[in-house]
Amino acid sequence: MKYIKVLGSGCANCKATFARIEKVAQEKGVEITLEKVEDMAQIMSYGIMSTPGVVIDGEVVHAGGVPEQKKIEAWL
Repeated sequence: MKYIKVLGSGCANCKATFARIEKVAQEKGVEITLEKVEDMAQIMSYGIMSTPGVVIDGEVVHAGGVPEQKKIEAWL
């Protein structure tokens, strides 16, 4: 199982990223733990300067903009 965090202030792009990751995981039958992180101190601790950011198993894999579905599929 992958542990995924979506880092962001709760903006539309952050919500879209969260929803897209959730949808792709369900479509692919991949079990994930998905968490929203809106605390700015936590977000900055990952070195993210533009949101949304995506962290998988402790590693930053994306920052800035909503990731494409194909990119998410590759992560999972």
